[in-house]
Amino acid sequence: MSQQQGSKRVSSGVIAAISAAVVLVGGGVGWLTWNSSQDTNPTPSERLVPGNPPQVGNEQTTQIYWLQDTGTNFKLVPQSVQVQANRNQPNQFLTAAFQRLLEGPTEGSSGSSTIPQGTKLLGVDVQGDTVRVNLSGEFTSGGGSTSMQGRIGQIVYTATSLNPNAKVYIDVDGKQLDVLGGEGLELEQPLTRQNFKENFQL
Repeated sequence: MSQQQGSKRVSSGVIAAISAAVVLVGGGVGWLTWNSSQDTNPTPSERLVPGNPPQVGNEQTTQIYWLQDTGTNFKLVPQSVQVQANRNQPNQFLTAAFQRLLEGPTEGSSGSSTIPQGTKLLGVDVQGDTVRVNLSGEFTSGGGSTSMQGRIGQIVYTATSLNPNAKVYIDVDGKQLDVLGGEGLELEQPLTRQNFKENFQL
């Protein structure tokens, strides 16, 4: 009789231990399942597009400038583009605009570009109503006078997209550009939209 009760107590203890283990394992599996589902469903602000840095919803519109052939000459025409930048941070905003400009026209763009391929933006510095744009040496290569005047216009007008009255300085590899190209196109800096219209004929 006592042997039977002992075996019952042992059986009850084993069953209790197994039940506790099942509860623990089940709980662990449930927690892991819940946790992994949280990781695979990030919030919209955490979702990233491959190759792009995280953004915080700062997409805004700016204008970049292309050249359009009118049949007898060229004119500068704006294209509105979306950039990931804050308008209240002009250095960041114009950097994004110039990066888009230097990519060149895409399908549906309203004109062409005379900025040489391979030109890189080395920096943009906005101080009050002055914008200094620093470009790589490729900017000075190739093209006749119309091409050179056109690329200067593209830089000046894009640089003044935030402030049409701003004064623009163009640097190449960190040095102020006073003469452009083999034909010796002289630049009296700072440049503005107004003096570009007066001094350059596209």
